[in-house]
Amino acid sequence: MTRRGIRAAVAVPTLGVLGVVLFWGLSGLPPFGNYHGIYGFLINHRALPQRHTTNAVTATVFDYRGFDTMGEEFILFAAVTGVVLLLRKGSEESDEAESEDQEPPEDDVRSDALRLFGMLALAAGALVALWLIAYGLVTPGGGFQGGVALASAFGLLYLTVGYRPWTRRTKEAALDPLEGVGASGYVVIGLAALISGLPFLTNLLGPGKPGTLWSGGSLSFINWAVAMEVAAANLILYKEFLEEYIVPLARRGG
Repeated sequence: MTRRGIRAAVAVPTLGVLGVVLFWGLSGLPPFGNYHGIYGFLINHRALPQRHTTNAVTATVFDYRGFDTMGEEFILFAAVTGVVLLLRKGSEESDEAESEDQEPPEDDVRSDALRLFGMLALAAGALVALWLIAYGLVTPGGGFQGGVALASAFGLLYLTVGYRPWTRRTKEAALDPLEGVGASGYVVIGLAALISGLPFLTNLLGPGKPGTLWSGGSLSFINWAVAMEVAAANLILYKEFLEEYIVPLARRGG
């Protein structure tokens, strides 16, 4: 039996079992909109008067369970760091005979219309991402969603403009510190409360005015710190995967 046949023989029954289990689990769910959770109703009624945030989800993530969210952020930080270390080590071993300042491959994107569309799409995507971050305490959105959207917007730079513009605007010297500042900013805000004699992550700036960019007090700074970390982490991953897999193929003419 070939290697592909062995993989298929293992994958097909495994996927079948997983499909049955998934269908069994979904079949027991209540109808859409039939929600019976007390915790959700409680947060929905308490978030606005207590935290002055009209987005109850963000109040939960950055306040009611803010310590858990900090752990999730560092899980992302550690995962990205591990992947980057593996990719950079592999890249160094495979390219040790090559010069460090070797010219990047020629860009495949030669259409001026596509380049123009790419820049417009990047600007629109970045604007939407910043809106998601800034209004994360007011409307659906927040640092995690906005950070991913911002990184995706810059991903369009490679897809529609080319590798050279991409690599000039996504340098490790800028992305690595941004990721570290974003991750550490969360902790610094929490420690500021401890230094003030209050519990960790206590809101030191007051609740602010609901429905505005200043609602939530220090929650807004946590939100922006998370956005910075998530955006930088995703861009670092994009960059490392491109340099490890795409650039070598382009240099070989593949």
